[in-house]
Amino acid sequence: MINLEDELALEYLSECQDHLANVETDLLAIEKGGARIDERLVNGVCRAVHSIKAGAGFFDLVKIRELAHRMEDVLASIRSARIVPTPERVRVLLRAADRLHDLIQNPGTSDQADIAGILADLAGACRTSKPDTGDRGDRHLRALLVEDEFASRLVLQTFLSRYGECHIAVNGREAVEAFRAAFERGEKYDLICMDIMLPEIDGHEAVRQVRAIEVAHGICSTYGVKIFMTTSVEDIKQIIRCFQELCDAYLMKPIDLAKLLDHMRSYQLVS
Repeated sequence: MINLEDELALEYLSECQDHLANVETDLLAIEKGGARIDERLVNGVCRAVHSIKAGAGFFDLVKIRELAHRMEDVLASIRSARIVPTPERVRVLLRAADRLHDLIQNPGTSDQADIAGILADLAGACRTSKPDTGDRGDRHLRALLVEDEFASRLVLQTFLSRYGECHIAVNGREAVEAFRAAFERGEKYDLICMDIMLPEIDGHEAVRQVRAIEVAHGICSTYGVKIFMTTSVEDIKQIIRCFQELCDAYLMKPIDLAKLLDHMRSYQLVS
C-alpha cells in the first residue's frame, strides 16, 4: 500500500470526500423520480463512485475499491433500467455511501473492515436485474494500445498479444477512430491502454470522446471498455483528472507488467 500520509494520498482522500458530498441528495432525488430515470443524476453519482473506485485501486485500498465497485454495479443497473430505484434499493445505496465515507475517513484500517453485510445487500439490490452477459467464455482479449513511444509500445504490445489481439494507435485521434470503427463493427475492445502525453489529441481528450461514444449508445462506464492510463505523469491533479474522466486504472512508466496483469484479472479481462 502507498503511504497514506503522503501528499498524493491525502489529496486523493480529500477528493473522495468531495465526491461523496452530494451523493445522498442525488440518491434521494433519483428515488423520488421512481421508474422515470434522471440520467443526469445517475451519471453524476456513477461518476463520483467510479472516481473513488479507480483511485482506491491506485492506492491499493482493497475494501474501498470493492465497495465502490459494487455500488457502481447497482447504479449501472438503474441507469440501464434493469432495475427501478425503489426506496429499499436507494436505502441500500445510502448505507453503502455512509460506509464508504467511514472507510475513507479511516483509510489505514479500511482493509480490515467488515463490509460483507453491505456487499450482500448491494448484491440483493441487483438480484432482479437482467443477467449479466459479461462472461468471456473462450473469447480472447481485444486490446487497443495507444502509445507514441516505440520502446514502451513494443513492451506492452508483446505482453498484451499473449492474451489476444492487440491493435496499435500512435495518437489520440487514431485511438478514438479505431474505437469508433470497432464499436460500429460490433467488435468492441475490452481494454484500452492509453498514454496521456499524445500528439494531436491527448489521452484525457481521447478518454472523454471514447466515453461519449459509449454514453451515446446507452453504455455506462461500468459495462464499457476498461481504460488503463499508462504514463510517467505523477502530478496528483492529472491522476485525479483521469479518474474523474472514468479511467479504470493508472499505471506509472516503466510499466510493471505484473501490476498490469493484476488489473486485467481484477476486471476479469483474463483468467
